Amino acid sequence: MSAPSVSFGVGSLSRAAALIHTLLTVEALLLAAASPGLAGLLLLGPDPTNLPLAAVCLLPLGPAASAAVYALHHRDRDLTDLHPARAYGRGWRLNALPALRLWAPLLAWLTVIAFTLTHFSATGLPGWWAVLLGVIGAGSLLWGAHALVLTSLFSFRTRDTARLAAYFLFRHGRATLAAGSLLVLAAAGTALLTEALPALLAAPLLLSLLHGSRALIAETERDFTV
Repeated sequence: MSAPSVSFGVGSLSRAAALIHTLLTVEALLLAAASPGLAGLLLLGPDPTNLPLAAVCLLPLGPAASAAVYALHHRDRDLTDLHPARAYGRGWRLNALPALRLWAPLLAWLTVIAFTLTHFSATGLPGWWAVLLGVIGAGSLLWGAHALVLTSLFSFRTRDTARLAAYFLFRHGRATLAAGSLLVLAAAGTALLTEALPALLAAPLLLSLLHGSRALIAETERDFTV
């Protein structure tokens, strides 16, 4: 009896090639979409007074990352049928404005925290306030990670997405821990290697975020969508 034939494009090697192709394409598109702001960041010095300008430069990153999450979630596994650029474009059209509605306030809030911490000695506050602000900032980033996934994959109102992201912070501790691990990894890479590392590895990091958010996505589809 002859062995069953395997069609081209569905084997393990083909799936790996499809994944690499998708990651490279999405990474290039994300960097292109965020390039105006990233170019502005290169012109800014490390002076803490530039934090508000840095936040403005980071505004395009939110919609760009949201489109990337959408494209990675809807990626094709078949090497013969890959359209990551098309998926990225669709994600941008659907999610740019919803993502910006969440990303802009989060950036503003994080900028206030960062500015306060970099000028903490001038505030006259006790030292434990700095620790509290750091914890609040970390929690805000974790909330932002969940909000990014939700706004990229679902069409909720902004306030509903914000509430769900807050709800899932404690509801899905593993997803929150996974997001926290990625944030720590990105921060460590930035501190030890180069500030450009998180941007250069954005697509793999976002794919890992999606993988860690599977339970969150499944519950949202089951309980919060029709």
